[in-house]
Amino acid sequence: MDMRSFRKEIEERIERDGWSIYYDHNESTLRIEDKEIKKGVTVALKPLLAKWERNEFTSIDEVIRYVEVGLVAMRTKPVLSGNEKNIFPVIRSTSFPEETKEGQALLFDEHTAETRVYYVIDLGESYTLIYNDLLEGTSLTKEKIREMAMFNVRSLPQPLKEDIVAGNKFYFLRAKDGYDASRILDQSLLEKMSDQAAGQLAVAVPHQDVLIFADLVNERGYDVLAQIALQFFGEGRVPVTALPFLYEDGELEPTFILAQRRPK
Repeated sequence: MDMRSFRKEIEERIERDGWSIYYDHNESTLRIEDKEIKKGVTVALKPLLAKWERNEFTSIDEVIRYVEVGLVAMRTKPVLSGNEKNIFPVIRSTSFPEETKEGQALLFDEHTAETRVYYVIDLGESYTLIYNDLLEGTSLTKEKIREMAMFNVRSLPQPLKEDIVAGNKFYFLRAKDGYDASRILDQSLLEKMSDQAAGQLAVAVPHQDVLIFADLVNERGYDVLAQIALQFFGEGRVPVTALPFLYEDGELEPTFILAQRRPK
């Protein structure tokens, strides 16, 4: 199926009264907006088409649901008080906007040269980004929000699927709860993976729905990690970074890996 046919397939399935659909030909994205509140979500079609061609049809249903839930959530102003257990961190690229389309400053912290940490309120089937104005009239501060978010992300399960390629171990964390990449902020998890690694521990967050650990013991491992990170980056609904990180002395360092060559 070509992009034009695929786009029409999505548009037909996503069409609703009260919604407007805009197509960006250059970026191959669909923008779906609520006509009344003038807010919406943007869907990247290229990674979806790739999944469709691999017969992963359920991924299309997930995106339709994502759009539906997202637009409904936009009609409700989020409330922090009483939702302390539902505050989580999310990983985004440094190119992610620092404010909402309405000009409200989003709450975030710098993380690495490639990533930032934003904070959200979990709404069940979706979440909404926390912006500074939401703290007004509450006893909450940015520091408290950060503490709550980090505590809550540490409480999440850590299911890991292991794979071995040329003697290198790769671990994939995909809990499908929207906070897979966020677990990179759990320092105890990083330390645990580092302690059990036989070689160099590397970490990757190509998109928000996966966290990858790699125990690299030879040059082939670096090459495989670079390929995996790039592939996942191109397929993610919310891409973060295609650059893996080396984990050393408690720090994450973004690393550009050339094919068949170990970084110095």
